Order: sequence, then C-alpha cells, then structure tokens
Amino acid sequence: MKQKLLLIGVTSFISILIDQWTKYLATAYLLGRETLSWWNDFFVLTYSINHGAFLGLGKDLPESVRDTIFSGLVSVFLIGFTIYAVRDKSMNKLQNLACGLVLSGGFSNLYDRVTNNGGVVDFMNMGIGSLRTGIFNVADMAIMAGVILLLFYSYKADAKK
Repeated sequence: MKQKLLLIGVTSFISILIDQWTKYLATAYLLGRETLSWWNDFFVLTYSINHGAFLGLGKDLPESVRDTIFSGLVSVFLIGFTIYAVRDKSMNKLQNLACGLVLSGGFSNLYDRVTNNGGVVDFMNMGIGSLRTGIFNVADMAIMAGVILLLFYSYKADAKK
C-alpha cells in the first residue's frame, strides 16, 4: 500500500509541477504575443484560456452551469477516482502510474479553474493543414496518457479472460 501511494503521489506531484511550470511559461512568454510555429505549422504555441472542457466542449454554457460541471462535478470525480485508485489492490505499477497521471492532470486543471475564473491555460496545438488538435496543455497530455494506459490494461485483462 505504501508503494502504491508513493507511486501515485510522486507521479502526480511531478506531473502537476511540470504542468503548472509550463502554464507559467506560456503566460509569461506567449500572452499578448504572436503565435510561435515550427515545422511548417505542425507544432504551434499560442496562449489561450479555455473555459470549456476537452477541446473547448461546453465553453458556451452559462457560467453557473460550467462552474457546476467543470469544478463541482470534476472535484467529485477526482475524489472518487482517488479513493478507487488507492483502494484497488489488483492494479499493477503501470496502472498505478496511469492513475497518477489522470489524477495529476485533473487536479492541475481544476487548480487552474479555481485560480483563473473558471478557465484553464492552454498553449499547444499540433496538426497538418486543417487537420489539427485543439489547443491543449501538459495536464491534458497526462490525462490522455493515463486513460490510454488504463484502457490498454483493461483490454489486455479482458483478452486474458
């Protein structure tokens, strides 16, 4: 149990530090400046505040509804997921790492919402031509990496049965 808590905790702590540091840098060096672009616009840095969820979903909802969903319900989910991650004894180290990534991304973006009037700092975008990702941040990458790892192990476990 100690190893599990340590792995989830250290993963979350490091990931939150990296995310908040990159958001600080994005605010310091991108806010009010022109977009930076590399490799023929494949990788783009641009400052944005996202008041919605993933890829801006829900950004046009009334502020009270957004706050309820993106702060209130996300808080409940993160608390529940934390309890699940800590109590589930069947998870291996990689699954615990994945849980730490999901939790770190969720808590870091929640911290942004609380400190930025409901908005999250986003600054990265990738793509080719008109086929592009939305604008995202390191916390979003942590969540996606964690979810992909959890889905991979869920699929692998189903395949063994």
